[in-house]
Amino acid sequence: MYVTTLIAKPGGLQPALVEALRDAWGGQSAQWLAADEAAEFAMERMPDNVDDVWADVQGQGVDLIVQPLEGRRKKMLLADMDSTMIQQECIDELADEAGVGARVADITARAMNGELDFEAAIDERVGLLAGLPVQVIADVLANRITYMRGGRALVQTMKANGGYAALVSGGFTAFTSAVAEALGFDENRANTLGVKGAALTGQVARPILGQQAKLEALNEITARLGITPADVLAVGDGMNDLLMLQNAGTGVALHGKPALQEKCRVRVNHGDLTALLYLQGYAKPEFVT
Repeated sequence: MYVTTLIAKPGGLQPALVEALRDAWGGQSAQWLAADEAAEFAMERMPDNVDDVWADVQGQGVDLIVQPLEGRRKKMLLADMDSTMIQQECIDELADEAGVGARVADITARAMNGELDFEAAIDERVGLLAGLPVQVIADVLANRITYMRGGRALVQTMKANGGYAALVSGGFTAFTSAVAEALGFDENRANTLGVKGAALTGQVARPILGQQAKLEALNEITARLGITPADVLAVGDGMNDLLMLQNAGTGVALHGKPALQEKCRVRVNHGDLTALLYLQGYAKPEFVT
């Protein structure tokens, strides 16, 4: 059995679209997970025209996910931080405070789209932060960082149902520790900024946590918990998330960069992080915040 899930911004999912697609694909009765926002229906087989229909409903502001029904509710969340659990790239915000925001933002954008080597890009960007007072990190956290809508509900709902939540970022521990605590993650991993006295050195401690390290986190944490990568829902937006998304049971490109979307079958472009609950079959009244 397969299940089709349609998700839109609140008020953006029309019942007529759900019923038309259910009829076309021979699905069972549609179940609404959230009125005018998320619905699903089960069906016997994977339709041949999923990609064409996905492109069509994207133009209507709707995300479409078709997946096997069995095993879709996961035991672990593995999440990227920048532009995934938070709406910003933390290094870009630090760079803006240092007066090199435009230069660093350009490097970040190209690195996240897979155009630059990740380690070289992080070294170049952090190098431009040399001499920045450490206090700026706290200022950025307090005044510039905003959370992606639905993030706390995602973490808390999965944990309330026996899940484990890990935040794994190519950003910095000074940010992941705060974000993990605020949202309720069980653990966090990221890079460490070099500090001397009260200022940043412009260096990053080795080894740098990049794409391979995120895959290693997937394998290490699941082995420790006694589960498998198939039990994991992973989410990210950039090419440094690719390996963990490809190797998790469900890998979601959330508002993903174009290069990442080309390589991921589960893509959420219109919904927020609650879409990751809907695609597991959670209804809105089941959300824990």
